[in-house]
Amino acid sequence: MLLVVGLNASVRAVVSESDTAAALGSGDVPVLGTPRLLALAEAAAVAAVAAQLAPDEITVGTSVTLEHRRASPVGSGLVVEAELTEVDGRRLVFSFIALREESPGQPGDSDEHVLGAGTIERVVISRERFLARATHPPTAH
Repeated sequence: MLLVVGLNASVRAVVSESDTAAALGSGDVPVLGTPRLLALAEAAAVAAVAAQLAPDEITVGTSVTLEHRRASPVGSGLVVEAELTEVDGRRLVFSFIALREESPGQPGDSDEHVLGAGTIERVVISRERFLARATHPPTAH
């Protein structure tokens, strides 16, 4: 496992009806729902380090801060970029930014194009041990 600050990845999406706050139960409007924005940010964070993990390792989310700044209607495109900003043993911290997909001639990171931003903390763990604990939780004594 060679995890170093600066690893990054991006995920692109086009907002569909199933991505909306109304469909996800996080509101009743037909715009990108915050849970979907978070899922895209987590996908970018996972992708940023996936190639550096051992075959039996995965990362799991432990903490998130998220600011959802602008609405994105159905049909609009976005890109979520995540970058590894801190490595503390198995604990990883990522920053992410969600941007409205650029149109030709428009700058990509002006404030009006920022849809959301935040941080994600994930921990590197053994897939096998994680699944064993999830399917066979310890019994109370």
